[in-house]
Amino acid sequence: MHGDRMHGIDADLALQPHHDGSPAYVLGPAAPRLGGVPRVRLRVPAGAGAPAAVWLRSLRDGEPHLEPASEAGGDGTHCFFEAPLPLVNPVQRYRWYLQYTNAAGEAGYRWFNAAGLHRRDVPDAFDFRIHTGSPTPDWIKSSVMYQVFPDRFANSGAVKPRAGWMVSCDWDTAVQGTGEEASRQFYGGDLPGIQAHLGHLVDLGATILYLTPIFPAASNHRYDASSFDEVDPLLGGDAALVSLVAAAHARGLRVVGDLTTNHTGAGHHWFVDAYRNPGASTGQYYYFNAEHTEYEAWLGVPSLPKLNWNSAALRERFILAEDSVAVRWLKAPFNLDGWRIDVGNMTGRRGSDDLNHEVARMLRQRIEEVKPGAMLLAESTSDAAPDVPGDGWQGVVSYSNFTRPLWQWLAKEEAPEQNGWFFGLPQPGPARIDAADFVATHREMSAGFSWEVRLANANALDTHDTARAASHMIAGGQQIAACVQFAFPGIPLVFAGDEFGLHGFNGEDSRTPMPWDAPEKWGKDLRPLYADLAALRAGHRALIDGSLRWIAAEGNLLVWVREHSTGSVLCVGARGAVAETNLGNAVQLAGEPGSALLALGNAVDVTVDETGEVIVKASGPGVSFHLAKEADAWS
Repeated sequence: MHGDRMHGIDADLALQPHHDGSPAYVLGPAAPRLGGVPRVRLRVPAGAGAPAAVWLRSLRDGEPHLEPASEAGGDGTHCFFEAPLPLVNPVQRYRWYLQYTNAAGEAGYRWFNAAGLHRRDVPDAFDFRIHTGSPTPDWIKSSVMYQVFPDRFANSGAVKPRAGWMVSCDWDTAVQGTGEEASRQFYGGDLPGIQAHLGHLVDLGATILYLTPIFPAASNHRYDASSFDEVDPLLGGDAALVSLVAAAHARGLRVVGDLTTNHTGAGHHWFVDAYRNPGASTGQYYYFNAEHTEYEAWLGVPSLPKLNWNSAALRERFILAEDSVAVRWLKAPFNLDGWRIDVGNMTGRRGSDDLNHEVARMLRQRIEEVKPGAMLLAESTSDAAPDVPGDGWQGVVSYSNFTRPLWQWLAKEEAPEQNGWFFGLPQPGPARIDAADFVATHREMSAGFSWEVRLANANALDTHDTARAASHMIAGGQQIAACVQFAFPGIPLVFAGDEFGLHGFNGEDSRTPMPWDAPEKWGKDLRPLYADLAALRAGHRALIDGSLRWIAAEGNLLVWVREHSTGSVLCVGARGAVAETNLGNAVQLAGEPGSALLALGNAVDVTVDETGEVIVKASGPGVSFHLAKEADAWS
């Protein structure tokens, strides 16, 4: 079976086994508990491609255990194997072992884990995972997140006091993309300006307003907080936040803040006191040398002194006390709905100190005590899976498992512009990959997440820290990418300006003030597309927590299906021309109640013949989208 060709494409994906840890394949309580015994199932192709025997291999207290799996139904195209999985440890790891028999009666064996099918031994790192304990609140899984960089979103017109760090700019002044002045350019966006545009978020289908930091600082990004005790007066102060959150809640929007647990600003009153007075009580909050002349800073940047989480006093002041930083803003009158944690991957880590998991668990427990169901996501700039076992951060805002491989699949064929950017790597832009490499990268980078964590991860096309996707993708690439974003497990994260197709070749350039009244500055008006995608996701539960099963990935073509008991969604993406391709009957969607087609890409055409076989083709270079064609209209 392996390596066979089917109708001109690689058949491995369509004919491979499937399991992903989703509720369609883990049969048991919605919130797994330690000591429970759910039944897990493996989907395999029927006929010649079926395995002769299947075993479930799980790690129990670190020791491998093999359990025979038994056949459990199916149809003419596939069958299931099932086995019990005792949840012995808080994070239960498992994978599948399959025996195949060829025409000569010779046996061969394969491992199947979260990274795919293998004909060799594989490490435990890519095992499937189920985490027990607190589940992710449903509202988080079903949300659409809209990110606002307050200084660049909207200026209410209120007169702002001038600070010494500012380089005042008119709203139409070009952003300084490099140089010392980049973080000091001040455009005057504020919280009342955001409140005046909440209708814009609702129209786009957003359900969460995510604000980058709002505390006083000496920069426009405000990640160098000088206090956690008040909202920056330049943004309107405490009263403006109270008003904004109340207005957002009245419109059905939740509001999430941005908190730096890794560092403060050098102007923060904790640090100023500690630096000037070696005996100050806040001295233990930071890392000072023995002479008290030097201190640890984030990536060596002096304006961002690093917090020392060995300090019991810091833990009390930041997390545990009734008026702590993490708690106070979740309570009345502010009522934030959770936090995105800046550089969560570095929090609590310095040399031999590794307190990251401890701090994450403490934050999660305390936040759930104060505001059950609040959001707690952590930024992670690299492979985030080891930091998210399920009992600390609910999920991550990361780039490795989604953003980066998607940029690479949709990268321009020609050489990138020399002033380009690709996530800090020493190259001018993303190196183009094919669909198979996109799938392989996504599977490996997602393998270490439990399904529950995957649903809470935020999938961004870009953020205030990156270039704009539109600047580095093929013509129409951002539209294709947005469709993929809304059709993948996880939270779609839309950075303000994405809906106007804005360009930006690096992080500073991407922070261009919103050109509300200057459509000539828009790359493309994508507001209808984002609104349609949000409505499609809200209308099809499969796009929120349905299983993700790959059907095909080769060159320009990606095909996957999101499966759910209420109906499934077939997703077909093409970045360029695709010859007429028969995917066979592995899809099994035709006639299922509530099923739908999402075709994304260059003039994609999908048909289903009378035998149930799915046929796709795409012609470039134009881009067209068929967002919600119901099954009975195409089957």
